Amino acid sequence: MAAKKRPSATTETATSKPDSEKVKPESPTTEPPIRSSKFATILKFSLVFSVPYLYLIFFYYRIDYELKKSILISALVSIIGFLITVRMIPVASKYVLRRNLFGYDINKKGTPDGSIKVPESLGIVVGIVFLVVTILFQYFNFTADSIWLVEYNAALASICFMILLGFVDDVLDVPWRVKLVLPSIAALPLLMAYAGHTTIIIPKPLVPYVGLEILDLGWIYKLYMGLLAVFCTNSINIHAGINGLEVGQTVIIACAILIHNIMQIGASTDLEYKQAHAFSIYLVQPLLATSLALLSYNWYPSSVFVGDTYTYFAGMTMAVVGILGHFSETLLIFFAPQVLNFLLSLPQLAGIVPCPRHRLPKFDPHSGLLTGTNDGTLVNLFLRQFGRRSEKSLCILLLVFQDGINDGFSQC
Repeated sequence: MAAKKRPSATTETATSKPDSEKVKPESPTTEPPIRSSKFATILKFSLVFSVPYLYLIFFYYRIDYELKKSILISALVSIIGFLITVRMIPVASKYVLRRNLFGYDINKKGTPDGSIKVPESLGIVVGIVFLVVTILFQYFNFTADSIWLVEYNAALASICFMILLGFVDDVLDVPWRVKLVLPSIAALPLLMAYAGHTTIIIPKPLVPYVGLEILDLGWIYKLYMGLLAVFCTNSINIHAGINGLEVGQTVIIACAILIHNIMQIGASTDLEYKQAHAFSIYLVQPLLATSLALLSYNWYPSSVFVGDTYTYFAGMTMAVVGILGHFSETLLIFFAPQVLNFLLSLPQLAGIVPCPRHRLPKFDPHSGLLTGTNDGTLVNLFLRQFGRRSEKSLCILLLVFQDGINDGFSQC
């Protein structure tokens, strides 16, 4: 991840956000309203996913009534969270523009769209609505003596901590070396409250090689939890650079997690095991709903930028659900494209190979196409392999790759 420099009042400088450049104008101006959301596009995607998801819940698997009821209540409050987020993003955009939290889209530089001020750090809206929705859900599902309540609140505390640190990063330009430490700090409430088992289930494709179906890690498991939180938050952050990619990959992974949880609940007879996967659903459904609302504004051409606030929040939330849902090893499989992107980025992140400030493709304002550079990112690798593409086409290709990987491993 490229380092950041704080902008001055008279100089235009780039931030670490891979898809934006932030400037600080000398005097405030009246900003035009942001582009309208792509609500219809997001609604179509939601319907395509909802049909098989609801089919699994109501018809394919026999799920206990109380468990099914809790999942549907969570889905209902998540839909409310979606609608609130859609309404709040334009309102919040006006406020962040007044505080000079905006950027210019580098991948449109040299075109009229490249000179539009795009509101930055709108992930804060998603994070706040998510927290409100998940906290209110406790009223419908948890009692004061529930054994899951402590871990649920610890999970929310870690996510809240990560939202705060992400927003601090957006405002203060924290060096990337410090960013590696932030998720470890945010994961402390979860690590301290965790009282579950320390075993992991080996994915079926790997059982013949490992020789075990269940592996007990002991104290190493908590260390693994902290490292997983670091990886998930930063991997979403560095696999970015084009409109819709950060939120899009989160949406695809969240869908895969939901399908995986329903399949595990339907196939198991262990009540505690079912509750662990239901616990995951209670957090992922609001994540998916609020992320879809943000995607309606962040999809090409982007009306808002999500900032490190969103990438940290999304990564921590998925790390939490993987840990407390007891499928952290499967979660890493869902993150396979992010793992590949991290391995490609490692030589530059470690300083072995020169790392430019922005590791973005080259944009041709005349053709509107992106050309891959030699920088070690999955975005540039796809452009080198498949040729020049428009930003929207490239994002769709990367998300199809993410979806293909997730579907393939879900079938296993």
